[in-house]
Amino acid sequence: MADLLLTEEEQMLQKMVRDFADRELAPRARETDEKQEFSWENWRGMANLGLMGIGIDAKYGGSGSGGYRQVSIVAEEIARGDAGASVSMLAHLSLGTNTIYRFGNEEQKQRLLPSLASGKGIAAWALTEPGSGSDAAALQTTATERDGTYFLNGSKMFITNAAVAESIVVFATMDRSLGYKGISAFVVARDSPGLQINPLHGKMGMRSSTTDEVVFQDTPVPSNNLLGEQGRGFNYAMEILDSSRIIVAAQCVGIGQSALEAAMRYAQQRETFGKPIAQHQGIQFMLADMATQIYAARVATMHAATLKDNGLPFVEEASMAKLLASEMCVEVSSKAIQVHGGIGYFQEAGVERIFRDARVTTIYEGTSEVQRLLIARQLLAHYPA
Repeated sequence: MADLLLTEEEQMLQKMVRDFADRELAPRARETDEKQEFSWENWRGMANLGLMGIGIDAKYGGSGSGGYRQVSIVAEEIARGDAGASVSMLAHLSLGTNTIYRFGNEEQKQRLLPSLASGKGIAAWALTEPGSGSDAAALQTTATERDGTYFLNGSKMFITNAAVAESIVVFATMDRSLGYKGISAFVVARDSPGLQINPLHGKMGMRSSTTDEVVFQDTPVPSNNLLGEQGRGFNYAMEILDSSRIIVAAQCVGIGQSALEAAMRYAQQRETFGKPIAQHQGIQFMLADMATQIYAARVATMHAATLKDNGLPFVEEASMAKLLASEMCVEVSSKAIQVHGGIGYFQEAGVERIFRDARVTTIYEGTSEVQRLLIARQLLAHYPA
């Protein structure tokens, strides 16, 4: 499909980010994983390339250009170098910053976006709660208005970037009896009274990003930090997730590509029965399957991004891309361990880290089961009885 071919500008962007990932991210990936803490060095490197403002208007400090195709290219290359770094960037740009950019008023954009688009400040996005993951409409965090100020009470769970964020986009209900129609969106400053961040430890993968519990205890939010209209927060969140799934799919493609490249390098170095294992048909078949799966996921991802950028229906294709790419990267990273044999099970080879990073992708931003439900609903709507 012609629309999947990269333009000259997109090829330049790809090369720039790939060179950075090879030079800066990949060599540090094992160390940042072992430290299990947010890497400011990685963040500053990505910010210095201008990656935090892609698609944000220049008057708000962004790049002034770039759509989902460009962000997908960046997401793939960053994840190829260090998946944890890509999580931090995507939660900031695709979720937090993009919500303010799409649904904030002019005053909010002028006040909040310049810091975020430059990467000087970091955004987080707080929707998930201990009792509401896939069932986002069942969230329990409340927002009560008193004398022109909103007060938040409740908690959020598994929030990327919260511990390092300047601004946290928070979804809370103002009237539980209204269900999803009672949910509104707010921007909460990191230093707000009554806001407590509890870092979560023991993650299986994505360890160079920070994942936190966020607790609100009568946390005041000024009225000028309400995003959009009251009662529209759930709709905003779903719109953001619909498009962000494209970027998660691109991240998965990058993880899969990293696994494939590691497997190919090892297969050409390791010898058995007098020749490199890459010359054994069984290994060749495995590598061919891995490359084909990655190619299919990349095509699906870029097609969904192209649809989105051209204002065409894309939700079904985005869910398909996320489902295909996330399950692909789990399978491909598992095969990379298989190619490595016993050494692949140990940290030294690096592919066990890639596998651990890959595993969460079928869970966050809509589980594989949720994607299948969304796809099926779209299909049934196209072909009514």
